[in-house]
Amino acid sequence: MQNDLSKRTLLVLLLLAIVAWFGTLDYRKLIKTDEGRYAEISREMVVSGNWLTPRLNGIKYFEKPSLQYWATAAAFKTFGFHEWTARLWTALTGFLTVLVVWWSGRKLFGESAGLYGAMVLISNLYFVGMGHFNALDMGLTLFTTLALAGFCFAQRDGATQQEQKLGMLLTWAAMAFAVLSKGLIGIVLPGVTLILYSLFARDWAPWRRLSLIPGTLIFLAIAAPWFVAVSMVNPEFPRFFFIQEHFLRYATDEGRREGPVYYFISILLIGMLPWLLVMLDTLWRTAKERSKLDRPALILLIWTIFVFIFFSISRSKLPSYILPIFPALALLMGRHLAALSASELKARTMPVGLIMLAGLFFIAKAADDVRDPISHPLYQQYEYWLYAATAVALFGVIYCLYQAGKDRKLAALIGFSVSGLIASLITLNGHNTLAPTQSSYDIAQKVRPLLTPDVPFYSVRTYDQTLPFYLNRTLTLVDYRDEFDYGLKQQPELAIHSMDDFHLRWTADKQAFALMTPPEHETLRSQGLPMEVVLNDGKRVIVRKADAGR
Repeated sequence: MQNDLSKRTLLVLLLLAIVAWFGTLDYRKLIKTDEGRYAEISREMVVSGNWLTPRLNGIKYFEKPSLQYWATAAAFKTFGFHEWTARLWTALTGFLTVLVVWWSGRKLFGESAGLYGAMVLISNLYFVGMGHFNALDMGLTLFTTLALAGFCFAQRDGATQQEQKLGMLLTWAAMAFAVLSKGLIGIVLPGVTLILYSLFARDWAPWRRLSLIPGTLIFLAIAAPWFVAVSMVNPEFPRFFFIQEHFLRYATDEGRREGPVYYFISILLIGMLPWLLVMLDTLWRTAKERSKLDRPALILLIWTIFVFIFFSISRSKLPSYILPIFPALALLMGRHLAALSASELKARTMPVGLIMLAGLFFIAKAADDVRDPISHPLYQQYEYWLYAATAVALFGVIYCLYQAGKDRKLAALIGFSVSGLIASLITLNGHNTLAPTQSSYDIAQKVRPLLTPDVPFYSVRTYDQTLPFYLNRTLTLVDYRDEFDYGLKQQPELAIHSMDDFHLRWTADKQAFALMTPPEHETLRSQGLPMEVVLNDGKRVIVRKADAGR
């Protein structure tokens, strides 16, 4: 294989990538918490016909905007309620992000850089995992990447006046969709990056080419209608969404998602496998050359550093928060790989094989360290999937070393990328072995035949995010608030707020079901509450009224 690709070969690789990326969306069961939560919100939109006010378990839920809910609800309405339709928007936006990196890399740094950047992005462990997990971060990442790409395209040296205008209008539109995906972060991250770039480079020229008036009009036309409409129907929305869910969550421990300042370092290092050493080399060399970088490369570097620090100092942290830096990193890595010789690539690939070999030891140790008797055998099964993934990754390293030794850099990178994608998908799909403890699919299948729509189903001092989706119905919360606190303050009648009231309700019901933890079941049984165990998997207990269904 030569160091360039024919259009036919490129098309074949693209089609194979599409099959691999979308082909296993339905393999895994939805897991808690995010996958179940966001699938259920969209399911309730379809069932209720109310696409304006998001609801979770029948209760108002305003923590995030509605774009992904709409997209998933549309998929449900068109194709039905399935795991793959629940994940379709995430997978689609993830794959489109790869294409945006390909396109923008070609425009900014050359054909090879664009191709290599796309290959890096589609095959690192973290991005593949997030691209197949039903959460909101991939939609945000697509649109922030599109905004970043549009801005760099418009502001690059040699851009025509028309390219500047089109690039900036694309940026404004993308920021609007980013805001609809996850809130103000969609405009804060690009805006602060521009400020930091201007201060560091002492370059204020981009400010004169922002297309501010038409851009603002486009931004408002896309982003504003839902915020205005939902606020008119729910006057309490603006304060909760903009103050509590943005400023208070970022600056305080209110979200109960604390983590140390180094929280994201291990996620970045492990998540970038198998491209870890290429990433470290890219960051080191790009930072060293920062005073010589062209405008797009410097903006990408500042974006990567700023976004990483921004979330690292936040009081609220989740592993998915740093996803928006991965496309920018991939672009910088593609630029760097384009400049490397085959022998230099070989030197940066060989240590990855040693990391993979060391990983075999940690896989075995991690499975043995699981002390929970229910989870332990499941992790032992998952262990074999991880061994298979490691074997594929090691093969990719060996193939890359062989091809690089023959001075076939492109063949080496394609093999390395393909093995990385396959290994990541094996790691991801193997996680389904943990579904009995991470998903309610199995228990829902056992309980669902016993249910009728008019029979109450209570969730006592707990809530399983995936159960309503798999039961195709909502539950009545009992003495449980957590993320439902805001919605229950607006409509307290939608839940039972004390165990005494639950005792009265349960006693009065002719038929009823309830979900609870094993300790809670023991407590209620000792209090003499009449109930019959339908299912007990060691993590969750489902009971019914002793005479239910008779």
